[in-house]
Amino acid sequence: MPKRILQGTVTSDANAKTVTVSVERRFTHPVLKKTIRKSKKYRAHDANDTFKVGDVVRIQECAPVSKNKRWEVIAE
Repeated sequence: MPKRILQGTVTSDANAKTVTVSVERRFTHPVLKKTIRKSKKYRAHDANDTFKVGDVVRIQECAPVSKNKRWEVIAE
């Protein structure tokens, strides 16, 4: 089964080897028929600490790295 890949913006790089990525999704509300924006934050593994706040990155599912990290950064 292929791994999910999401694109988002780095919102925090305060922790070692970890970035927090905010991923926004847009969809039409089933009843109101109005476009809605929802965002969710993911903690992703960044082994070399290369990404900073504001960078647009792609993250991919991976095996659990720690208690909260199940994603890894694959590209900018």
